[in-house]
Amino acid sequence: MKYFKIIALLAFGCLNAQSKKVETVYFDFDKYGLDSKQQQTILDFIAKADISKIESVQIYGYCDDRGNADYNYKLSEERVGTVRNLLTANGLNKNKIVIIEGKGRVILTDDILENVGEIRSKNRRVDLVLVQKNSFGEGLYNSFHDHHTVGDRIYLEKIYFPLGSSMLNEQSKQELDKIAKILDSNKSIEFEIIGHVCCTPSHYHDAIDRATNERKLSVNRAKSVFLYLINKNVNSLRMSYKGVGNKFPLGKGEEFDRRVEFLITKI
Repeated sequence: MKYFKIIALLAFGCLNAQSKKVETVYFDFDKYGLDSKQQQTILDFIAKADISKIESVQIYGYCDDRGNADYNYKLSEERVGTVRNLLTANGLNKNKIVIIEGKGRVILTDDILENVGEIRSKNRRVDLVLVQKNSFGEGLYNSFHDHHTVGDRIYLEKIYFPLGSSMLNEQSKQELDKIAKILDSNKSIEFEIIGHVCCTPSHYHDAIDRATNERKLSVNRAKSVFLYLINKNVNSLRMSYKGVGNKFPLGKGEEFDRRVEFLITKI
């Protein structure tokens, strides 16, 4: 049971299945080259995908728990590089690859006693994530890329808030960590952070933030993201924030309206 639990945690591609397609390739111990079978797995995966419907590509590399942390972090980055180079050499536009990240070792817990060898083999891997283009309309994206224009809006599917709250949960923080890295490599982008709310009566423009008892929940949600990015060394002069209350529902359910968006204001 513990073994299957670990595998379920590793197979993160099962999450968000509606918005993402995931393929995983595996590496031999202490190697970052792929054998011909694993290379073909990637090529087949890309060939079957409709690239015109792909918003972005994300590549994440991992190692098993043997060896020191620094060595394995570098090895995981080299594995990511192998997959990226294979993709671009076979015609994938490099601008679609928005995240390449080596995550180093996957540490085993002390209670794993069985099937250790197989679990380690599953940890020597790269996960390739294809993010589908959203259906929200022209100029609205669900990830950052290298060729935005002024007026583009980026809606991040993992940044949601509980009802009545402007507090960022752990999933939202992890997503913002990725955004901070992308912004660090695209320093010319300036943007506005726009907060939204759901579920308010029509005669109210905004909702009440339970923490402050003020009717400016959408503003506080945008401000929470603004302050978090500052803490991740994104220059405050590049960004501003505001709340727009309940004016712009997506029509996809209440949870999708408890959100923030990024409006590109300068390139």
